Amino acid sequence: MALFDDRKKGQENKFAHDQELRFKAIARRNKLLGHWIAGQIGKTGAEADAYAAEVVASDFEKPGDDDVVEKVLKDCQAAGLDMDEHKLRRHMQTLEAQAIMEIQNQ
Repeated sequence: MALFDDRKKGQENKFAHDQELRFKAIARRNKLLGHWIAGQIGKTGAEADAYAAEVVASDFEKPGDDDVVEKVLKDCQAAGLDMDEHKLRRHMQTLEAQAIMEIQNQ
């Protein structure tokens, strides 16, 4: 019975660890996305950092990525930047892979 309990505890710990890494990767991806978009719309320095923080914070409005996509597309449209949802989501996938690699290499 102890073996079963140890195995169950190990699986629970792995799940918790994986969820923490996923959360960190998504937050880092959103920060990278915020900096990329900031550069696209002409923001630099502290203004770009503040915008990246806004993008990260926007992810807490709704489950999933739709809230981030909506915010970024709205901001791109307001700045006159030609950005569509498909291009944005494709870049988000690239940035997510980059964020995962960065976290794993820490």
